[in-house]
Amino acid sequence: MTETENGAAAPQPAQAPQVKMQVLAQFIRDMSFENVLAQKGLQNAEVSPDIQVQVSLDARKRTVENQYEVITKFKVHSRNKANENETLFHLELEYAGIFHISGVPDEQMHPFLLIECPRMLFPFVRRIVSDVTRDGGFPSLNLDTVDFLALYRQELARRAEQQKAQAAPVPN
Repeated sequence: MTETENGAAAPQPAQAPQVKMQVLAQFIRDMSFENVLAQKGLQNAEVSPDIQVQVSLDARKRTVENQYEVITKFKVHSRNKANENETLFHLELEYAGIFHISGVPDEQMHPFLLIECPRMLFPFVRRIVSDVTRDGGFPSLNLDTVDFLALYRQELARRAEQQKAQAAPVPN
């Protein structure tokens, strides 16, 4: 503590609260893997996969103080470019994490939940997708890193456009 000229303690500048995040639990909420290629009994077929990945996020406050649940949703669809875009496999995965978060201002909590928390969960999602595709009879699919900041910005822009379209007067 510093002192003023008269010997009194000088007020200390307010420090920003320390952000603390702890992963309390993580788990598969829902998962589905469908090997369409095996179901159709195709053998020795020429395969040239085209893989599309969709990512969506959800977060909600839990009843316990400072606890939040964040859900990452991945839809992976593989088609065969060599055979009329026939489906090879379809994987859907909802992976959730329960987080204890403190020190984040209220106005920053939404982006924190939808950017930082999914970053913590992603390596586990990548591993699950890799294992499931390999165990399903395909080469392991190693997902590219997801830019959760860009995903968050895209969602904000989409919502702004949606609100703008709803607010626009309808021509007669």
